[in-house]
Amino acid sequence: MSWLVTGASGMLARDVLAALAPLGEDAVALDRTALDLTDAPAVRAAVAALRPHQVVNCAAWTAVDDAESREPEALAVNGTAVRHLAAACAESGATLVHLSTDYVFAGDATAPYPESAAPAPRSAYGRTKLVGERAVRDLLPERGYVLRTAWLYGAGGRNFVRTMLDLERARPYVDVVTDQVGQPTWTADLAGQLIALARSGAPGGIYHGTASGQASWYELAREVFRLAGADPDRVRPTTSDAYPRPAARPAYSVLGHARWAEAGLAPLRDWREALAEAVPAMRAAPPAGAAQSPATAPIASA
Repeated sequence: MSWLVTGASGMLARDVLAALAPLGEDAVALDRTALDLTDAPAVRAAVAALRPHQVVNCAAWTAVDDAESREPEALAVNGTAVRHLAAACAESGATLVHLSTDYVFAGDATAPYPESAAPAPRSAYGRTKLVGERAVRDLLPERGYVLRTAWLYGAGGRNFVRTMLDLERARPYVDVVTDQVGQPTWTADLAGQLIALARSGAPGGIYHGTASGQASWYELAREVFRLAGADPDRVRPTTSDAYPRPAARPAYSVLGHARWAEAGLAPLRDWREALAEAVPAMRAAPPAGAAQSPATAPIASA
């Protein structure tokens, strides 16, 4: 089986490639300098030439706040480019796994969003990602997987957990918001899950690729400090009102995982279990890039 991974320089793509390596399967990774996904003829030519069985689209416009003033540019990457890739996969017979986001929801629920919940994005980022989702569903109803994820962290880039590890060394205290709740998700876990999904032959459609359980950014920060051997009380609670942003952040980003049963796969493990494994690995490895996660929480150092 052969794979094409787009967005190759990103945090998740790096872990997808690392997870594929021991499987002995061919994988080609392309970043935006090697393949401009907004160029439809180039996308079609690349997929036709490489003839992958599986395509994993990790490429995205992730600058959430910038998208508010540059929505057409974000749409070109998160919407139009996804349609180009889905169309190329439809022509070639490839399966597509496309990464989407919790931002397609309003973030005002009180129980986990099921995969069937009606989207209601409140930001330009969420709107553009929803356009990409619909392109996959329209063009690849049987061979297209939309994998919504959130609160990603990993060794291959800058993210909230990495920031907390850095601030723990540099500052006596950090203030972190308590009123945004989601599911911290390790990219290494998600990489293994999406590969298993692509190989499963499960029905196409929407799946939620987030860790089990839930936490606020404040709770996550305290757990990072604890795992780093630091006093969790050095993390102090605050609220989102202290950090106004151009784009609205979902207050409640918890996603349900019922559809994994159709793929014969268990949902991702609890976030605490994954974090306990991830923190030592991240402390041992320097970050590979400076890109920030779109869902990085507002924090202040003191």
